[in-house]
Amino acid sequence: MIAPLKRCNPDGAANHSAKAAIVARACRLIEQSETEPSLAKLAAGAGLSTSHFHRLFKSVTGVTPKNYACAHRATRVRQGLARGDSVTGTIYEAGFNSSGRFYEQSTRMLGMTPSQYRSGGCDEDIRFAVGQSSLGAILVASSRKGVASISLGDDPDVLVRDLQDRFPNARLIGADKAYEELVARVVGLVETPGIGLGLPMDVRGTAFQRRVWQALQEIPAGQTASYADIARKIGAPKAVRAVAGACAANHLAVAIPCHRVVRNDGTLSGYAWGVERKRALLEREAAETR
Repeated sequence: MIAPLKRCNPDGAANHSAKAAIVARACRLIEQSETEPSLAKLAAGAGLSTSHFHRLFKSVTGVTPKNYACAHRATRVRQGLARGDSVTGTIYEAGFNSSGRFYEQSTRMLGMTPSQYRSGGCDEDIRFAVGQSSLGAILVASSRKGVASISLGDDPDVLVRDLQDRFPNARLIGADKAYEELVARVVGLVETPGIGLGLPMDVRGTAFQRRVWQALQEIPAGQTASYADIARKIGAPKAVRAVAGACAANHLAVAIPCHRVVRNDGTLSGYAWGVERKRALLEREAAETR
């Protein structure tokens, strides 16, 4: 998801509120238009030049107008397919003016084909296995593209149920010996996080989330960064909360190292797989790099 608009300023600055109101109106126009409005149209509606409007929009939302529009269309596509609407109807309802343009982006947008998404991963094979690490149970799942999920927990059954919820109609295939060797490599990553996964990954997320996850992978082992650091790195300094949301949406524990992101004061914040596991991973990496 993209960053929610900040409709108020803690300091009560009238100038900031006015800018946020301009961008909020532009966002509503994007959301209510049948097709994506041009940058020129958005800027004219705001009474600004295209370059000024583009800078203002990105400074407030953390994304460009085009990326906002793309994310909104992606949300409408997911909602339509989840309701069981036809793929064709969903394409045009979401604002795509041709099926060709939609299909060029569909797999990247959804992580699978539209028909598979509509049916909860139907006709998609997901291989998986559960192993044990020093941090508890670990589940690894892969599509034909690569590792799609790495999750940690106390109860293996809970991890499997979470995988079923994520891919309700996919064919979940228990591991064979060859796949168990892959799981062993992932366990090795948990025990020695600095080594890296070295395997293809099937990363599924919005354009904004993928930017955040790429930035996370660039944090060296043994080091940390704040959510604000990541927001600045991806060129969206106001999108701190959206960065935190992208970290929380990460399905690839350790491989995409969201455990390396901390609060501004260096203290540990939430972690999908438990703060104590986050602490343990950071301590291991610190020890490796001493």
